[in-house]
Formats: sequence, C-alpha cells, structure tokens
Amino acid sequence: MKKVITYGSFDLFHEGHYKLLERAKALGDYLIVGVTTEHYDESRGKMNVVNSIMERIENVKKTGFADEIIIEDHVGQKIEDIIKYDIDIFTVGSDWTGAFDHFKEYCEVVYLERTKGISSSELRSNFNLLKLGIIGTGRIANRFIPEAKYVSGVNIESVYNPHIESARSFAEKNKLNSYFDDLESFLNNVDAVYIASPHETHYEYAKKALEHKKHVLCEKPMVLRGDEARELFKIAKENNCVLMEAIKTAYCPGFIQLINTIKSGVIGEVKDVEAAFTKLENPKNRELTDTEYGGCFTELASYTLLPIIKILGMDYKEIRFESFKNDKNIDIYTKAYIKYDDAISTSKTGLGVKSEGELIISGTKGYCVVEAPWWKTKSFELRFENVDAYDRTYCKFFGYGLRYELSDFVAAINGYGKKMFRLTKEESIAIAEIMERFLEERK
Repeated sequence: MKKVITYGSFDLFHEGHYKLLERAKALGDYLIVGVTTEHYDESRGKMNVVNSIMERIENVKKTGFADEIIIEDHVGQKIEDIIKYDIDIFTVGSDWTGAFDHFKEYCEVVYLERTKGISSSELRSNFNLLKLGIIGTGRIANRFIPEAKYVSGVNIESVYNPHIESARSFAEKNKLNSYFDDLESFLNNVDAVYIASPHETHYEYAKKALEHKKHVLCEKPMVLRGDEARELFKIAKENNCVLMEAIKTAYCPGFIQLINTIKSGVIGEVKDVEAAFTKLENPKNRELTDTEYGGCFTELASYTLLPIIKILGMDYKEIRFESFKNDKNIDIYTKAYIKYDDAISTSKTGLGVKSEGELIISGTKGYCVVEAPWWKTKSFELRFENVDAYDRTYCKFFGYGLRYELSDFVAAINGYGKKMFRLTKEESIAIAEIMERFLEERK
C-alpha cells in the first residue's frame, strides 16, 4: 500500500484546498492529512487564521479524501510523521517548491500545481476569499507574492502593467490566473488591489480602483500631496471601501508593542525621537535617477516619519530640511527637523550616504533604543539611569513583513478587524503633507 501525507492550515476551505487533496489522494492508496494548530501557524508566521482547528478538520473530513487526519503542532513533526507512518510520498502545493527537497532522504517529494482562479462561490465558509490584483511588477511586487501565502482569506488573482510583456512574465513566474495591460479589464477581475508601481502613479491608480469600488492597499508613500490623500480617503468612504497605506512597520507586532510600551509612560514624557534609515542604492536605479520623484526622502521617510508621528503626534510647529544632493539635484541624504511645543524630532534618510540606522526615543525617566533594522522591530531596549533596570523585549518578525499589512487589510475588508488599523487616515495624510512640503522646497 502506497502511503501519502500532506499538511496545511485549510483555513476558509475552498476549491484550491479541495483539488489539492483530490490530487494528493490520487498519488497513492492511503492519504494522511496533517492539519496545523493555530499556535503552530502563528509560530511559523501564518496570519489571520479564521476557522478553529475543529472546523478545519471537519472541512477536510467532508471531502472524503483523507483516510486519516492528524494534528501538526511543532517544528520537525513532518519528518517524525514520515518515519512514524512509513510514508512513501510527501506532497504539498507548488508554492512551496524546493522548500522540502531535504525530505527526499526519507521519501518521494511531490509539489502539486496550485489551482488558478479559485472561485469564492465554492467557499465552505462565511467569509469570501478575497481576489486580489497587483498593480506593478517591480521588486516589492515580487516580494509580496510569497508573503501572501501566509495570510488566510486572500488569493492573488492577477497582475496589471501597462507593458503587456512585463505583466505576462510576472504572471507566468508567479503562476497567476491572468494578466492585463488594460486597467478597466483588470479592475473588473478583482475585489481589491495592491499598488506597487512608482510613487507618482499611486494617486491615479488608487483613485481609479476606489471609483470602481475596489479596496486598495497602496505602497508607501501612498501619495505625495496632502489634498490627494484627503480626496482618496473621501472616495473610499463614499464607496464603502478600505484604503490602507502599506508602511509595513506600522502593522508589525514588534513595532506595535514598542509604541504601546512608550505610550504607557515607562520612560516618562517623550522629549525627542530620532529615526534613521539609510542604505547605499545603485546610482542607476530609479530612486537616484528620477529627478522629479526620486531621492532618499520620498523613498524612505515614510518609515522614519512613522514613529515620530505615532509618538509625538501631528501637531508640530516647525519643520525644516537639510540635504546633500547628487548632480541631478536628487537628495542622497536628508535630515528633517520637526519641532513640537514640548518636544523635538529628527528624521534621517539616505541612499548615497550610510549611517547607523537606530530609532532612539528619549524621555524624562529613561530612553528606548531600537537597533537597525528598527523598521522590522525584532527587539527594543529600555534604558535608565540605573543600568540594572535595563529591560530588553524580543519580538517576532517574519519574512519581509508584508504579510502583516496584508493581514490587517483582509481583516478590515471582512469586517472582523475594522478597529485594527495601525496607521490612521490622519497619519497617512500628515505624512503626505510632509512629503509635499519637502518636494516643494527641493524644487
């Protein structure tokens, strides 16, 4: 008897799950299905699991394909189960291709092609599987695809690029159901969009999507003008759509814990926030060749402004900028000094100058240090006059961090997380206004 084993969360059970189990069963005579616990899902970075483990087991059972169902609850269990159950074939979906090749020492490994164009009408759940389309095919879009598989309740359906060959290549590489160079056709094919195109295109794409009543998750900076941000949020409200700016740091568990800790008053009244993010970019890349919208401030200041605004607020009194520029008049290093009634702050960004990338928050009782890369917030340390009172907190951060913003986006759309917004409308507008002011002064 040939034994086959597969694993999964099987949350929001849909046609793709059904077909995977059907094909797994066809590989042998006896199929064992491992269903992961919520705790194990969280420990490996799976976000937004909706159904309880008993509901997920029941949905697998209803298919009739599983001869035996087991629980997966810890790292390393897959190999244990392969040996324990004398497995001949281990199989999972093709989005994990290569990840389990080391199992070939124990059994045959088969990666099954994913089901394209999953139909929400076939969901066996109260929640619809969100059909998400991507606008743009650049670096961040390519990072977004693998992150999405860790978020329950969403399927990457299609991609749009005004250059059809780029759209086709991206879709084929990532095994998407469809691709478009016509925006209207693209929007009619999805429920929501993730905008990952160049900065200056965000406003028009977001506006068009919202007018088509599509939810929008837009890469940072969402827009470069305050009035554009206000207009987009107004359209989103009128059309009952979710509009979120994708500053990944805002949605990460460690950063959320950091902000809550600071606001608890443990370091006293905050008087200074210093946030730095610098990296050395290839001079030929868009960031250092786009004379109108390129530069380190538009590229990185969404991150550095975030903790300043979250901690000190939006009611600043003065702001000034100092920059070093390249021969194209594009800033390669910029400091923004933001003054409040009773506090000061500094945003430091660089693409052609490298500096220490810390976040330092100074208070009347102590201070907090978040080491680079603080925008991924894996730990932070509270420091006091008494060195024995130092306290370091460690936090989880998975992958590129994009799964956190997508998880909140899906939760908000489905209505079970509307109060979970980590970045408010007012904060996004404030960041856009600062971007606008910087670009005006740079001219």
